[in-house]
Amino acid sequence: MSDGPLHTQRGMAESFGADPERYDRVRPRYPDELISAIVNASPGADVLDVGTGTGIVARQLIAAGCRVTGVDVDERMAGFARAHGVTVEVAQFETWDAAGRSFDAVVAGQTWHWIDHEVGAAKAASVLRAGGLLALFWNVTTPPENVRHALSAVYREVLGGYDPWAVPMVAAYDRHLDEIATKLAADDAFGDPWRLRYDWARSCTTAEWLEQLESGGDAAAMPAGAMGRLRAGIGDALDGLGGTFAVDVAAMAVLARRGEDAAR
Repeated sequence: MSDGPLHTQRGMAESFGADPERYDRVRPRYPDELISAIVNASPGADVLDVGTGTGIVARQLIAAGCRVTGVDVDERMAGFARAHGVTVEVAQFETWDAAGRSFDAVVAGQTWHWIDHEVGAAKAASVLRAGGLLALFWNVTTPPENVRHALSAVYREVLGGYDPWAVPMVAAYDRHLDEIATKLAADDAFGDPWRLRYDWARSCTTAEWLEQLESGGDAAAMPAGAMGRLRAGIGDALDGLGGTFAVDVAAMAVLARRGEDAAR
């Protein structure tokens, strides 16, 4: 698998548009409580959605009364979002030209790990109005322990020891959000960050898990033929465990407000 910070792995970052319809179908939406918390914390309705993709976050925010502009690096994803009512501009966020516009909130759902955190935070601060909100959030899936261990075994066998399930994803994301919060706390452009978490659950079948598997960014970095072997191994393992299981999902967010006196 690829080495280095995720924001430097452009092949992975720009791979999601291979099948926008599948991506939109299999990726879960965010809890209404999280969307409401973001809307209520924003000083106004003008929102910039970073890495808007197929418009999952944008459509939820539009339904909540926001005016959303999306930015995404992939024209294929942007085209899907536009077809579903979202305004999208195609660019890498760090170099996107805001053309003098400003926003009440900058949000990123499931995308900030593809952004250079230092450059991205500066860019967000530059387009946020005083008191504006930066909201970075992820849906983090935790399958039952027997499923996680089965996934680990298949990944290690197929990918030579690579194992994204070696530790529970929530623990890994807790560390990731702590790192983001620490950087934002040291950034003069923002006030003290805070965390939100909303837990929910859903049922998942083997077929649904396999479909979502191919929508992940790491799929683009796998050696030739590995995805087929991974699908086969995971399919057999999950079917052997009954083929249907409950997964816990944590919607995890870090938020910060642009300082009233912060320089743009």
